Amino acid sequence: MSATRRQVLAGASALGAGIAFTGALSELFAGTAAAHDLGRTGYGPLVPDPHGLLDLPKGFRYTVLSREGDRLRSGEGPVPSHHDGMAAFAGRGGRTHLVRNHENRVTAEFPVPVVSGLTYDPAGKGGCTALTLDRGRRVLSERVAIAGTAVNCAGGHTPWDTWLTCEETEDRAGTNGYTKDHGFVFEVHPTDPHRTGAVPLPAMGRFQHEAIAVDPRHGVVYETEDAFEKPFGLFYRFLPDKPLGGVGSLRAGGRLQAMRVPGVRDLSTIQEAGARFDGIEWVDVPDPLAATTPTRFQDYGAGGITHAQKLEGCYWGAGRVYFVSSFARSADGSAADHYGQIWRYEPASRRLTLVVVFGPDTDVQLPGESPDNICLAPGGGLMVCEDGNGAQHVLGVNRTGEVYALARGRQNIGTEQAPEWGEFAGVTFAPDRRTMFVNCYTPGTTFAVTGPWHR
Repeated sequence: MSATRRQVLAGASALGAGIAFTGALSELFAGTAAAHDLGRTGYGPLVPDPHGLLDLPKGFRYTVLSREGDRLRSGEGPVPSHHDGMAAFAGRGGRTHLVRNHENRVTAEFPVPVVSGLTYDPAGKGGCTALTLDRGRRVLSERVAIAGTAVNCAGGHTPWDTWLTCEETEDRAGTNGYTKDHGFVFEVHPTDPHRTGAVPLPAMGRFQHEAIAVDPRHGVVYETEDAFEKPFGLFYRFLPDKPLGGVGSLRAGGRLQAMRVPGVRDLSTIQEAGARFDGIEWVDVPDPLAATTPTRFQDYGAGGITHAQKLEGCYWGAGRVYFVSSFARSADGSAADHYGQIWRYEPASRRLTLVVVFGPDTDVQLPGESPDNICLAPGGGLMVCEDGNGAQHVLGVNRTGEVYALARGRQNIGTEQAPEWGEFAGVTFAPDRRTMFVNCYTPGTTFAVTGPWHR
């Protein structure tokens, strides 16, 4: 199965619909619908924003909740840069709690402020902030939730309603001025971050983390690694000593294992949708802390281990875990080329299936442009943050595979009031599904979007 770039998103809609509605992906993938022109499906064409910030369909409105460089309402310092992954949690009295990643490197203009009891490494510029909104989506509080971490990219919910924030780096102490090793997962409580503090979860591995998904029945945590150079990342599972133990339970440790597909060293070589592998093996990671050797370089025995370029999204649904390789390029060292793979692993049968693959013989105009953060939309299908060059969109994908534009960041304005936007990230919906929250990565801005979602 091959697809255009817009059909890449249509394939993702089938994934989301399968998780949300039927779990029967074989039927949903029987035919991938071609995407319509942007603005001709969904909620209608985008209306230019007179304020030059965010174009939306007629009937939709946005509110700017937070901008980088403004003062945090807690008074702890400026709102940090590089808004990335985000999650929304239900609060009492109709309140909503947001936890927002800041993918800051040491060069970030606005680091996450150092706060006592919430700072891992004072030299780290990344971390998370937490916002509390009232029923009317007005910001009641905005504060640091964890500081002193680095390159906080994505993460994932836990079944006990905390956020696992992931460092997409493996820099050691002494590198870039860091005083501690980085490359860990940290747990963040959305309303009382001092309950979780700034404690790394070393048993979950030290590597270039991207995203996680938790099996809500057995407590197994699946993790993706977005390594930047060959050998590329691995797909991991973490077997906690206290599965589903609640806040702080992951500190008790566990076993980290990497996936081995017998006979397959590089997932990019698998080019046919529906390809299936039984008897998937899980091999203990010799040194999860990577004291001398990164985990993907370590010795996994005679059978080796299975790598893949750009392992990013990780999702749980219908008793299975789905993970995404955004693209693979032979020029970068991959064994083959593709513009995206979606894989499904079924723990009960130890079966891995390539659900869909997008090949290089398509009309993808800018190789490597791929959907980034994804969430389920209120009416079914997905909302997708587009990550690439040119105009930046939040794209919707309905359950029939049609793609439409829901939001567009204004480009090439370059004024203080309406700067040129970077990519969108962190799309998520309030628990009541009436408000979409989304970040602009740079300049870091968090929007709340309301409108006639019922249409």
